[in-house]
Amino acid sequence: MISEKLVELIENDADILTKHWLNDVKENPSTPTYHTFSEEKLYQRAHLVCSQLSHWISRETKKEDIKNYYTKLGNERFKEGFGLYEVVSAFVLLKRHLWLHILSDGQLSTAFELYQSLELNNRVVLFFDRAIYYLIIGYEEAVKLEIEDDKNVDKSIFGKFLSTFKKSPSSN
Repeated sequence: MISEKLVELIENDADILTKHWLNDVKENPSTPTYHTFSEEKLYQRAHLVCSQLSHWISRETKKEDIKNYYTKLGNERFKEGFGLYEVVSAFVLLKRHLWLHILSDGQLSTAFELYQSLELNNRVVLFFDRAIYYLIIGYEEAVKLEIEDDKNVDKSIFGKFLSTFKKSPSSN
């Protein structure tokens, strides 16, 4: 099937994809902290996603696995000093580079292959959407812990943009 061939293409070309992403994220105005962060670490992180794409988009991979991994990742990115918008932008750029690579490969020549690539696209988009969602949750949890430790911060303002500060309906 073309969708398996395309996943294989991504995983086999993980090095090329990662290098293209790395060049972009190191220069993109939406990712300023990435400009000065260790290239080796950035490479390893993006390569891990590309080289294990089949695992992440597999129907056997549980949502809970994505939740646990990417919640932790969001927490780590906050502690490393990345802005939330930067981390989300870096993920969006990675997804973009995956599709640019697939489109440039030239394997999508028939209507059936295009249909199968659409199926793959849906799985990849779902994975990235979930990863970003849980990454944001992990990031917010780290922000909340940081703010709760600071006694001089007016915490009431954070409920407007951090879901972890909003009171649940039952607590009102």
